[in-house]
Amino acid sequence: MNTNILQTPIDYLKGVGPNRADLLRKELGIHTYQDLVNFFPNRYLDRTSYYKINQLNQSSADVQVIGKITHLKTVEQKRGKRLVATFSDETGSMELVWFRGHKWIRESLKINQPYVIFGRVNWFNGFSMPHPDLELLSEHEQRIKPGMQPVYPSTEKLVNKGITNKVINKIMIQLFSETHRYFYETLPDTILDELKLISKHQALINIHFPKNNELLAKAQYRLKFEELFYIQLQLITKNISRKNKIKGFVFDQVGTCFNTFFSNHLPFDLTSAQKRVIREIRQDMGSHAQMNRLLQGDVGSGKTIVALLSMLLAIDNGFQACLVAPTEILAQQHFNGIQELLSPMDLNIRLLTGSSNTQDRKEIHEMLQNGELHILIGTHAVLEDKVKFQNLGLAIIDEQHRFGVEQRSKLWHKNSIPPHILVMTATPIPRTLAMSLYGDLDISVIDELPPGRKAIKTVHRFDSNRLKIFRFIRDEIGKGRQIYVVYPLIQESEKLDYKDLMDGYASIEREFPKPDYQISIVHGQMKAADKDYEMDRFVKGETQIMVATTVIEVGVNVPNASVMIIESAERFGLSQLHQLRGRVGRGAEQSFCILMTGHKLSEDSKTRLETMVRTNDGFEIAETDLKLRGPGDLMGTQQSGVLALKIADIVKDNEILKTARYYAMQVLKEDPGLKLEKNKRLLFTYHQLVKHKNIWNYIS
Repeated sequence: MNTNILQTPIDYLKGVGPNRADLLRKELGIHTYQDLVNFFPNRYLDRTSYYKINQLNQSSADVQVIGKITHLKTVEQKRGKRLVATFSDETGSMELVWFRGHKWIRESLKINQPYVIFGRVNWFNGFSMPHPDLELLSEHEQRIKPGMQPVYPSTEKLVNKGITNKVINKIMIQLFSETHRYFYETLPDTILDELKLISKHQALINIHFPKNNELLAKAQYRLKFEELFYIQLQLITKNISRKNKIKGFVFDQVGTCFNTFFSNHLPFDLTSAQKRVIREIRQDMGSHAQMNRLLQGDVGSGKTIVALLSMLLAIDNGFQACLVAPTEILAQQHFNGIQELLSPMDLNIRLLTGSSNTQDRKEIHEMLQNGELHILIGTHAVLEDKVKFQNLGLAIIDEQHRFGVEQRSKLWHKNSIPPHILVMTATPIPRTLAMSLYGDLDISVIDELPPGRKAIKTVHRFDSNRLKIFRFIRDEIGKGRQIYVVYPLIQESEKLDYKDLMDGYASIEREFPKPDYQISIVHGQMKAADKDYEMDRFVKGETQIMVATTVIEVGVNVPNASVMIIESAERFGLSQLHQLRGRVGRGAEQSFCILMTGHKLSEDSKTRLETMVRTNDGFEIAETDLKLRGPGDLMGTQQSGVLALKIADIVKDNEILKTARYYAMQVLKEDPGLKLEKNKRLLFTYHQLVKHKNIWNYIS
């Protein structure tokens, strides 16, 4: 099993040479023979079928037709000339068109001889084919019939330097003639048999040189399954090994704090989803292994109470707990809420943020180290090295996508044995993406809202309806409610956004004049202290309307606010619209979300707005968002490289992903160390992938 030849630098392949090799490295990231073998076409030209002219349709696909050139003419046009041929078969006629190379083409064409033409068909008062591939039928029949012709991803620079698709095809033929003997099987026979997969050797040949559509489909399925299978194998292995290696504190007591709070001070009954998640967390924390759990729950689903009960479990077992939030506003809110809930109990809770004064910091540091402080809530300030705990047993991270991996790992080092970790997010991650990104975390989902919450009514209105909207706002304020008006913030055009915001603010001020109405304004160009002051006025109910950019997206909790107006809603992503909508609907009153747009909307914008109006379900919204934007964009720029898959597509290949995960789990359940004879190939391939960094180190 000689795999070394596949690690040969690409420079040594006949037909490549140093200059081309340099371009392939820079433009396509192809360094070795192996990289080139795994450089898959992104579409195919079907040279297996022949069409009659009356079978053509306006699909602008590439087609192959047999017929004769019956007539040639040169047509004058504004710039230069074009050469036009009439091409006919027994069912009809079409035009072949050339815009350059007339003289040479005119001389080489044979009138009334059978030709095979191939190219993309256009429709304009009849079919035409610009610059077709032409071949005399007699020559075409003598050649080996081409099958489906692969088209590879390319760049402008490659084409300009003469590395066309034809050249890449030639290089591929050379590569396969030298290396095809070294394509070894990577999956166990049991999986190949059960799923009726073709061999690795057949799959690679048919992905680059497919004989027909059926073999191509089999090759694609086989390679997609393999790619997703090895990713899942790595993620699940990481999860198992972490549980075996990283010992966790055993919280086996459900003691006074938990029971007292649960029986006497819980302000409402828990939903069955909350109870289920608390059971999962208790099981983790009592299992000798470190908990590493992702808690997903839509806005307002009651994640905070689950976090609080988990912290009380830590305190009952003699440990401290901390909760880290991405912004001061959110940290302050968690602190106020938790302090109020725990006020009847004798527990020490403190808040640590960037703006905590020196005296407070000093006290907090001392109380943390002598064990007097039970719960610390804060921002990134908690992660600083000088913040030391006596015995941190549970660390909770809210809105986890705002924290980098290094920041999270700092929490691990706050104790000799890493604390249990609970990561919370209100950004629903579609199951497919969660399985791929967080496959090494255990996932809990709170999938129901507390009783008594009314669903938010969402409507889409055009700018021309603005006067009606103002009337509606006046009525809501008359009932004692508060209103958000949010403007987009897109980095490239901050000046423009600022102008939109200020124009909007001015028109709202005209409609809602002082002293009858008070308006807060918050945007990114304000000082932090001014932002906090304006937010605070709104939270206290001193202002009725909050005009803001998206700084209020995460975590502002004003139960009295019942209307969210989103201006230029077409400029927001789906998950952002859903997050913003979640700022209202926190009280018992009926809440509303109004999406304002102009009349010109793209298809994607229409889909986003229709989805928002149709459903309040964060997971359904996340699935639609994933389909519209793709996985990279969904996770934000820092994490977009996470899913640089060679052939599989997380969205389209959802079913294959589930199958791959199922088989990876079955294999590891039976043979966690891949030691059995039948898993020899798996172990070998797994080591190869890790060694050559062909398997992605996923985030956790």
